[in-house]
Amino acid sequence: MGKIKTHKASAKRFSVTANGKVKMFHSSHRHNTGNKSAKRLRHLRSSATVDGKIATNLKTLVLK
Repeated sequence: MGKIKTHKASAKRFSVTANGKVKMFHSSHRHNTGNKSAKRLRHLRSSATVDGKIATNLKTLVLK
């Protein structure tokens, strides 16, 4: 029986928590940070969760 391989690009960007939620980090935090406010950069540092059908698709890519 064939198996689904892990999508390595997605596995580097997303992770699945112990409760089954998909965790991601915000983009736009590496370049041109001098133009962004300190509040914006502070919020971009934190992680966020992915919701909906996209989270279901990402779980299949990351966990297999």
